[in-house]
Amino acid sequence: MDDRHLVFVYGTLKRGGSNQGYMRGQKFCGIARTEIGFCLIDLGEYPGMIADPSDIDGVVGEVWAISGAGLARLDALEGVADGLYRRERVALGPPFQREPIDTYFYALPITGHAKIPGGLWIE
Repeated sequence: MDDRHLVFVYGTLKRGGSNQGYMRGQKFCGIARTEIGFCLIDLGEYPGMIADPSDIDGVVGEVWAISGAGLARLDALEGVADGLYRRERVALGPPFQREPIDTYFYALPITGHAKIPGGLWIE
């Protein structure tokens, strides 16, 4: 587990999602919820997570232990180099509240996109 990174996913990378194949060979660690202050926005075929001080629900997703090579694949999928998403630390609730966990925050303007109620995206 030396080169493993904990990553919180909340959309198409979750188990059963259309991009779940990117998680092949990685380790599912459990279901999690962010602390309050984060929400999902509907981007059509996938969601985006943003910080939202008015949020009272948080975001529901999964934590995975990802290899270094797997993390590079996820960064490419999420368009990190192109500025679509940025990978940053996120605060999660129990049982992951003491773990350093990254997630992908949507990095483009959200004008015209609706919030997803309850912080749970279902494909």
